[in-house]
Amino acid sequence: MQHVTVLGTGVLGAQIIFQSAYRGKDVVAYDISDQILAALPQRFELLKQYYRQDLSDVTEAKLEAAIARIRATSDLADAVHDADIVIEAIPERLDIKQSTWEQVSKFAPPTTVFCTNSSTLLPSAIAPFTDRPERFLALHFANSIWKNNTAEVMMQPKTDPGVFDQVVTFAEEIGMVPIRLYKEQPGYVLNSLLVPLLNAAAGLWVRDIASIEDIDATWRIATGAPLGPFQIFDVVGMMTPYNLSKDSPDPGRRAFAERLKKDYIDNGWLGRDSGRGFYDYHK
Repeated sequence: MQHVTVLGTGVLGAQIIFQSAYRGKDVVAYDISDQILAALPQRFELLKQYYRQDLSDVTEAKLEAAIARIRATSDLADAVHDADIVIEAIPERLDIKQSTWEQVSKFAPPTTVFCTNSSTLLPSAIAPFTDRPERFLALHFANSIWKNNTAEVMMQPKTDPGVFDQVVTFAEEIGMVPIRLYKEQPGYVLNSLLVPLLNAAAGLWVRDIASIEDIDATWRIATGAPLGPFQIFDVVGMMTPYNLSKDSPDPGRRAFAERLKKDYIDNGWLGRDSGRGFYDYHK
């Protein structure tokens, strides 16, 4: 799998693009407009800073070689016409993902493997909207993939086991530690563990039980974890928890989304990559 196409160039999409290129893959970055794609160079500059900071073997030559392996396009047919693997990292809405995969199926070669990076949606809900459910599965990355380098590879009932093994190998080739999930699990392994923590922290904050700083300090001190839950929210970015919470049947989660929008999103404080979220990263 040398020719990689990534659909979506947001926070995580940009990371998947850059990491794949950094590990020697030829990558096409697709998004729905050239205006969105114009932000990619800025995202890559930020990622280069993180690679310099966090990786001991990084060189300027490696970083520039990665950039040279990336091509951006807003033409979907052009993006997927010779892809070995397509990784989708678009907004976490089932209808958008389903319609996108319907379109991709029209243009991609029959040998192309399709992967969704969805954090919350099961691949079996998307697979019927492709022309190859046996070649469709989930490939889920943790944020900051250059250092938190797990990739959860999850089958759905119709996934060919041979394709599953191919994607496991691909994950290893781009520097990930593959986590094999042989059955569908909402939230995979990582989010099955992480989401209850984040929801608990959000509930404590919304009900004014304790400050953001004290909630984070409690978790770090008691567990030895490097980040507290609100620091994790900042890494993920505000839009993902907002979108996942705003229509929740749980009134506490809806209250969290409302406060997140009013106090942070409406001010342009979207998380670490924007310079400010729950914490100010300009300081």
